[in-house]
Amino acid sequence: MKKIFKSIIVVYSLLAVSIVSNSCKDAVDIDQPGVIDDEAIFTSVSNLNDFLIGSVYGNLDTNNEIYVGAVISDEVKPGSGSGGQEFQLHRYFLNNSEGLVSGIWLNHYRVINRVNRLLDGASKITPSPSETAQYNSIIAQARAIRAFSYVQLESLFSTDMTNPNALGVILLKDIPETDAQLPRSTNQEVYDFINADLDYARSVLSYSLPTNAAARFYVDKGFVNALSARFNAYRGNYTLAKQYAQDVISNSGLTLTVATPITGGSSGVFTNPTPPATLPVNQTSAWNTAFYGVASSFNPYRNLWNDSSRGEIIFSLNRLATGNGSGIGTRWNTNTSTVSGVPMWFMGRNLFNLINVLGDIRRYAYIDPTSIIDLNYATSTAPINTDKLVIDKYPGKTSAATRNDLKLFRLSEMYFILAEAEVSASNFSVAQSLIQQVRVARNYLGTAATPIYTSAQVAYADILKERRAELALEGHRYIDLKRLAAKAGVTMDRNATDDIITVTNLPNGDYRYTLPIPLDETAANPNCQQNPGY
Repeated sequence: MKKIFKSIIVVYSLLAVSIVSNSCKDAVDIDQPGVIDDEAIFTSVSNLNDFLIGSVYGNLDTNNEIYVGAVISDEVKPGSGSGGQEFQLHRYFLNNSEGLVSGIWLNHYRVINRVNRLLDGASKITPSPSETAQYNSIIAQARAIRAFSYVQLESLFSTDMTNPNALGVILLKDIPETDAQLPRSTNQEVYDFINADLDYARSVLSYSLPTNAAARFYVDKGFVNALSARFNAYRGNYTLAKQYAQDVISNSGLTLTVATPITGGSSGVFTNPTPPATLPVNQTSAWNTAFYGVASSFNPYRNLWNDSSRGEIIFSLNRLATGNGSGIGTRWNTNTSTVSGVPMWFMGRNLFNLINVLGDIRRYAYIDPTSIIDLNYATSTAPINTDKLVIDKYPGKTSAATRNDLKLFRLSEMYFILAEAEVSASNFSVAQSLIQQVRVARNYLGTAATPIYTSAQVAYADILKERRAELALEGHRYIDLKRLAAKAGVTMDRNATDDIITVTNLPNGDYRYTLPIPLDETAANPNCQQNPGY
């Protein structure tokens, strides 16, 4: 029986269990009754696939980083049902004992470990000719998921992804067999490993049919190339970022999900004000029922968020009404995504202002109709009670009000990455056109103001703004501010009413744009260097 690192958290907490067996492998190699080791688990291609689905896909979860990023940045403000949970994060009291940060670290290393175990088991299996394609696909999917976990860890725990010599994270290439205490690798060492996984997966997998709704829950070539595009944008390799983003746009068969129709069947009245009048529109209860239906909506963009349609989704983490994975809805609303559902966090005011414009479908897709919108919020003596912007981007499923699929990759992000790459090459007119395509798709009036980019800074600022609106509460904003805010000449953008104390914005370049290595790791592993400031 293989020994494990009892001394470091990334291995000790992760190597012991799988969904196939709940046995424990500890450092003293004591055989426990009922132990099922890897040799018993990995005996066939069928078992490999079961382990991939249940123990690799089943443990992949980005809930914590979505939540931490939203609370630290400018996406949310305290809700009327909050008891003060995570106020310390909202006010930037971030340290190496923060449990949510430890959860991010642990979860991705858990996934990495499961992949390493699967690959080790697969090396001992010889597939039959009829099983070879499935066998190769299993390995490709697992390696792509491992690459994803490393990209997530790098984006959150490396101080500068554009510097290949900066410290990255701990690199676990296989199942550890000694009690060694591993140091952090350089970014380049981690990047080489990520690229090897992605290159292999790309050589095996193909794009799924866009009409196959269930395909969005499985890693395919779209996942691999979307991850490659994001990874290369993060590290500043815009040549490759452009190549892979364009590949997804050209070859996935997916198209941007449109904002129309805005009414359908017996949906009721939805009347836009006559310009120059501004919002709100006449939004009737009948229209609300038809638009916000949990099972399905008449509006295609809304159906992305109630999980009734694939639309432009490249890959989602499947969250059934019951089963693996945490409920993302409970991060914002305790019971339901309504004003009476004990909201823990409301949408941040300036984010709401950004989407609260005539024609923007996100104003309705992201905000529940029971919200109480205070037109005089700026002068309210208690905006937490008068300006209740209830988050409804994750409305839940039938019989599961707080559970929704986690959209890891959508086509709109590929347009943003492609635009960012064009700006880096000073192709401003091309970048304008790409951003305009997303804006038009999100406008139910079928039109949108064409952006005008006169400099790279202006362009980056506009792209950052569009990413803020479109990718809100999907885990991007915190990372985007870290990597793009200085280029764009902007900063974090909280409204003065976004807390019950004086609001501040985290300055560009602040050390807290990089998460601390968890205390459990550094205390047990003296070779693991802490990030600056912690």
